[in-house]
Amino acid sequence: MKYYIIAGEASGDLHASNLVKALQELDPAFTARGWGGDLMKARGVDLVKHYRELAFMGFVEVIANLRTILRNITFCKKDIQQYRPDVLILVDYPGFNLRIADFARKEGLKVIYYISPQIWAWKQSRVHQIKRDVDRMLCILPFEKDFYSKFGVSVDFTGHPLLDAIASRNVSSNWKKDHQLDDKPLIAVLPGSRKQEIATMLPLMLSVADDFPNHRFVVAAAPSVEPEFYNRFTAGREVKLVFGKTYDLLENAEAALVTSGTATLETALFNVPQVVCYKGNKLSYHIARQLIKVKYISLVNLIMDEQVVTELIQDDLNTARIRAELSEVIAGGKRRENLLIQYSALKKKLGGPGASARAASIIMDQLKKG
Repeated sequence: MKYYIIAGEASGDLHASNLVKALQELDPAFTARGWGGDLMKARGVDLVKHYRELAFMGFVEVIANLRTILRNITFCKKDIQQYRPDVLILVDYPGFNLRIADFARKEGLKVIYYISPQIWAWKQSRVHQIKRDVDRMLCILPFEKDFYSKFGVSVDFTGHPLLDAIASRNVSSNWKKDHQLDDKPLIAVLPGSRKQEIATMLPLMLSVADDFPNHRFVVAAAPSVEPEFYNRFTAGREVKLVFGKTYDLLENAEAALVTSGTATLETALFNVPQVVCYKGNKLSYHIARQLIKVKYISLVNLIMDEQVVTELIQDDLNTARIRAELSEVIAGGKRRENLLIQYSALKKKLGGPGASARAASIIMDQLKKG
């Protein structure tokens, strides 16, 4: 069968690539075209556009790039019409994908949405559009099924695909040696994958590096971002950059500073105590605060429905607070052991391994229905 898949950011590329692998095992005639990243391409998806061309975050930034976004939507619609897939698979990325879902329904295409948009956090009215335009919604967070049921929408909880991605990784026993890292314990720094967020987050995260002389700060650098961009922020510091090796870094880290997003959950699943960091455009943040209906910004806290990891947001994200909170979670820190206990409870809530295979099986069942 012919599949058209749209993922608009790094985490979507990861989950879509694992879904593609599972679909290929069930469908020998699998062929796909789509929007995503290097991981999808490596699985054989004919890549139309890379997510780095699509990543605009924040209300102000979206408005500033609206013309580009609208051009991309128009181009995507035409490309789908020309390809005529048997099914359209949308992966998160709601601002773009929900527009495409509306178009696809009118075109008579079957629409599967894998990884629900966070409409439980804001824009809950989108649930009605999803009910109208999406043939099957596959959720990866345990509380999402209850959310949708309040609106009379039946969805499938597949479990979280990060459990599979982490379990299937290749572990390097000589990773520290291969990257010329000494025996100092590592602080992983995960500043995000978009240039905009890296430029905001990384200087703040590294501002405490000199306060932890017995640790080595290592930045998880995105392969899609050139080294020269990172060098603006690391110059003059004893900081190491590693590209495309986030899981290896987390495997070897004692603690982490993590930009809010999927990376907070990845860090928890590696049992790395963390401090969650977020700072955005002031106007965008102010607008978001008026609209968002959840208590937390990190997936760890949202899933557990309590503050498990510390969240430093906007003005709270400063050198003094980062230093104090990081001190609490490194070896010997007061919060470290309790945090690890709560991580164990978190894993039990996520549905166990096999999420990608379950999602692929549901998609195949849906396609057989015609």
